[in-house]
Amino acid sequence: MKSKKKIIVIGDRVLVEPDDLTDQKTKAGLYLPQGVAAKEQVQSGTVVLVGPGIPMPSMSEDEPWDDNSRDIKYMPMQVEEGDHVIFLSRASHKVEYDDKAYFIVPQSGILMLIRDEMDFDL
Repeated sequence: MKSKKKIIVIGDRVLVEPDDLTDQKTKAGLYLPQGVAAKEQVQSGTVVLVGPGIPMPSMSEDEPWDDNSRDIKYMPMQVEEGDHVIFLSRASHKVEYDDKAYFIVPQSGILMLIRDEMDFDL
């Protein structure tokens, strides 16, 4: 029996599938001039997975390492799955999974989000 694996992103990190690295224009239509892309090593991609956020310190009297204090609260992140992001490559780590390249980027390494707006008729 073959077991399935699941990717879990931890903390304030984001798993990003990069755009085609040869193209200077992002999927969202944002043009990255060659000087900017080369100088700052700015990259773009689509968010695949998002971690839970930054863990907040426990205010209870229990010790944080106690197994009974599993009620951990997280500060939510701004980035969501499906967002298109512009990030600094020096803040990211390149990984490969199932023959695909991804970047693990901390939220602080993300410079900008491009998100589709949803129209809601009430």
